[in-house]
Amino acid sequence: MKLGLQLGYWGAGPPIGAPEQIAEAERLGFDSIWTAEAWGSDALTPLAWWGSATTRVKLGTAIVQMSARTPAATAMAAMTLDHLSGGRFVLGLGASGPQVVEGWYGQPFAKPLARTREYVEIIRRILARDEPVVFEGEHHRMPYPGGTGLGKPLRSIVHPLRPDVPIYLGAEGPRNVALTAEIADGWLAIFYSPRNDTFYRDALAEGFARPGARRSLDDFEVLCTVPVIVHDDVEEAADLVRPFLALYIGGMGAREVNFHHEVFARMGYEAEARHIQDLYLDGRKAEAAAAVPLRLVEDVALVGPREKIRDDLAWWRESLLTTMLVSGDPQTLRTVAELVLGG
Repeated sequence: MKLGLQLGYWGAGPPIGAPEQIAEAERLGFDSIWTAEAWGSDALTPLAWWGSATTRVKLGTAIVQMSARTPAATAMAAMTLDHLSGGRFVLGLGASGPQVVEGWYGQPFAKPLARTREYVEIIRRILARDEPVVFEGEHHRMPYPGGTGLGKPLRSIVHPLRPDVPIYLGAEGPRNVALTAEIADGWLAIFYSPRNDTFYRDALAEGFARPGARRSLDDFEVLCTVPVIVHDDVEEAADLVRPFLALYIGGMGAREVNFHHEVFARMGYEAEARHIQDLYLDGRKAEAAAAVPLRLVEDVALVGPREKIRDDLAWWRESLLTTMLVSGDPQTLRTVAELVLGG
């Protein structure tokens, strides 16, 4: 199992200490570093800025939101960063949710799977650079129909360093995970339980079995952000993760549509997730965090004394995960590297 440094998206401003974390992660043998975006900082600019100080680690986006850019704009960014990094770029894409897509980007959210399929296909055509791009899809058309009538098919001026830049997809629901296995090179999971991953195995297997599937489980990457809190008291360690989980279970989406909430319901925490959501949406955020059961925390995070975490890592080593994405200061990264890479 490999390690990646998850820098995520910014809060009110740039995170403190990111350059030091990146330098230490590369020194420790981390395989990759990752940035993200929500509705503030973008994923590509910090990755280019911080990545310029690295020489070995892969540079990935987890995730670039598809509604934020046309497929061509994303392909241009991928080609550019791949050249600048010497072939170390990984394009992580995701559909986000209707609150962000429609509320922030002012784009329609309907049929996200069909949109994803078209988006990825256009990017691959641009990167292949075999011919000027013509695409007639339900959601994307190149050239644009109508308008001035002067649009013409184009081929990238830039010759991609790699015509097969890896594309990973962020996915949570069964159909989205299956689509990811069918058309992508890797899966970016946000919540993954190694004790309860039959659902994921089945969804991935369905995608791999489809005609024309790009990869198989043997050469497919599975990455997930895993909070790691080393602390002598398990409950106190879990308390540092509970607000994060309550935010996603309760607040990252509407009551009617919250894909993160559904993930935990599928894990068997439907009643608990509903209670957490009710509290969170009522503005009782501290109570929502306190309502997150320890067992739920332990399903998706590594918390407690060093020896417990070393033992719990056995579940993750036997799972589908190929890269564990972690966050933390340099000391935390050193501890995680000792436990995972030296374990």
